[in-house]
Amino acid sequence: MAFLARNLLTIARQPCLINSITNSMRSLSVTPRFCQQTKLEVLDNVQETKVTNEEQIECKNIFDKVNQQLAKNEEGRMFAVVHLCGKQFKVTDGDIIIVEGYWPPTIGDEIRLEKVMLAGANDFTLIGAPLLDSGLVDVKATIIEKTLSHTKTHFKKKRRKQYLRINFQRSPYTMIRINSIEVKQQVHKPSSHPFNENRIF
Repeated sequence: MAFLARNLLTIARQPCLINSITNSMRSLSVTPRFCQQTKLEVLDNVQETKVTNEEQIECKNIFDKVNQQLAKNEEGRMFAVVHLCGKQFKVTDGDIIIVEGYWPPTIGDEIRLEKVMLAGANDFTLIGAPLLDSGLVDVKATIIEKTLSHTKTHFKKKRRKQYLRINFQRSPYTMIRINSIEVKQQVHKPSSHPFNENRIF
């Protein structure tokens, strides 16, 4: 065993020694780590969940109620959680959000936020896994301003070394106003719009 501890690097550099060492360890009734085989455990107690007829009827009734509210415009003020430039924002109609960093759209551009993770109203919430289907929820926004942030000061000093640095930084900001949040199609129906693979937002 002391031989293994002292010559671990030699074993790593010369793989031909592995066989002789494993044979000597087997004579000592020791199983080396690199010879152990992993055993897969099979779980026999996994139970498949089956949806009963009562649950299917209950789900259908819930979907029908949500679709009726959407058809009559009785859902109230909608809200949504959108994924934008690596961050998540909870937004409603008229909200103004700030995206930090460089972002290509210019002032006055009208955009559609396609990465919607969640949408809801007074009585229901649609949750994506992780995103809702493309075309289900339509979130429209407008770029209203592109500006710079407040001045951030970076101060560095090393005492007794005559070292002093003061740097200033202003990062670009983009202000976005949310115009509308709408559910465009019935819930629990296949999407009529194909998935846009080129979306960048």
